Amino acid sequence: MSQAQFDVAVKIVTGLPKDGPVKPSQDDQLFFYKHYKQATIGDVNTARPGMLDFVGKAKWDAWNEIKGMKKEEAQKAYVVRLKEVLEKVNSDETKAYIAEIDAAA
Repeated sequence: MSQAQFDVAVKIVTGLPKDGPVKPSQDDQLFFYKHYKQATIGDVNTARPGMLDFVGKAKWDAWNEIKGMKKEEAQKAYVVRLKEVLEKVNSDETKAYIAEIDAAA
């Protein structure tokens, strides 16, 4: 797992069209969010959002769950999960995404 593979994976996730064939679940989206934050920032460094900010609390709680995880571990988990999501769809487009990630190694 390399920084380049992580960077490619982030580019793919952020560029997925909302109406495209790859539709990560909410759990997948939270997984990507928390591992991205851990890989790029480190441990959660903000106060937990207020009572009525349900989305903000869910994101904060997810990120806080992996407190202490090393940057490299978070990057690897992100890439592995994305490849799993892409493999489930098994289209020419997703195969190209996987090849792009693998080529960045």
